[in-house]
Amino acid sequence: MAGELRARGYVVDDWQIDLAELQGLPDLGVISHDFSRARTVVGTLQPHVETGRSIILQGHCDVVPAGPAQMWRSPAFQPEIRDGWLYGRGAADMKGGTLAALYAVEAIRKAGFRLKGRIHFQSVIEEESTGVGALSALQRGYRADCALLPEPTGQRFGDVCLGVIWFRLRVSGEPTHVSHAGEGFNAIKAAMEMVRALEGLEKTWNDRAAGHPIYGEVDHPLNFNPGIIHGGDWASSVPAWCDVDCRIGLLPDWSVEACQREIVSCVNAAASKMPFLANNPPEIVGSGYLSHGYIMRNEPAVRQVLEEAHRAVTRRPLERRLATSLNDARFYDRHFGIPAFCYGPVGERIHGFNERLNLESLRETTKTIACFVADWCGVEPAQQNLASRKQSIS
Repeated sequence: MAGELRARGYVVDDWQIDLAELQGLPDLGVISHDFSRARTVVGTLQPHVETGRSIILQGHCDVVPAGPAQMWRSPAFQPEIRDGWLYGRGAADMKGGTLAALYAVEAIRKAGFRLKGRIHFQSVIEEESTGVGALSALQRGYRADCALLPEPTGQRFGDVCLGVIWFRLRVSGEPTHVSHAGEGFNAIKAAMEMVRALEGLEKTWNDRAAGHPIYGEVDHPLNFNPGIIHGGDWASSVPAWCDVDCRIGLLPDWSVEACQREIVSCVNAAASKMPFLANNPPEIVGSGYLSHGYIMRNEPAVRQVLEEAHRAVTRRPLERRLATSLNDARFYDRHFGIPAFCYGPVGERIHGFNERLNLESLRETTKTIACFVADWCGVEPAQQNLASRKQSIS
């Protein structure tokens, strides 16, 4: 991405992310993996005299694991086009939208115009697990009058998203030979009971969400997912440990800290019913996202400009998308006062096998973003265009 931006005349900032510099920033999350090679890239187009509104265009380049290769119809990391769809891991989430934004700006310039407002084109990492790529760009000082994230929204306006908590449930057991299993305590079986208790918390939270002014219209907006499990050391030994990595959603105006306390209380209540766990309570530790959601601040101009651009290209009214997942727009809007929203192409099977991106929607999205950026930032004829017009007149 740094090379693509430099080739197009952007001033590129390409830096190594230092987690120490991010400590204390909101919704940082927990990173436990190797971060020594983590980088983020920002390219800036700065007009000589800035008279228009500025914009951040941000895409993330990280993707989720592909899973078992045999479950894919074609190799996950070998793009393939079939019947108007581009298949491959990350095609929809979100390399397609990122490139749509890049070529949207390119289209404006190739049409003979230059932008009156400043553009920061940001290619970040970690959106799928913490969001520190976007947070690092903000910590580095990048600001604008609005931020557009071309996530695969199905060409809908995404101005809200949920908060998310990732946590690791650590359950202890008492090992013994399986021939005397009753003398031990099986950590894996106990972890399954904790998961069932957390499913009860999920139901409680969704019952509470039914009265929310926005998400009340969404059926079951908050999802709990036990996503990774490790446990035990030997098939003939009663397992002495089990770790379950979990994810749960929360409404955008809920407190992360209060929700964490509810999770701990739920697990402790379930553990108290088992004598061994009552004396050896499970641990809950952070393992990624610890983030609030957001509702975009009232900025009618953003919605109006996007609606006009979308309708001009698609001939359809702009619909709203109520995201039941999380995205990086939350940082800009909730914590840094920058109105932020998502708008991108149609994608299917995101995070699943045979992920795919609709190419016609990608073309329309590129045009819509071009119209939005041109209207938002303002345009004027490029200098060489003026010169050629003067020459033709003379």
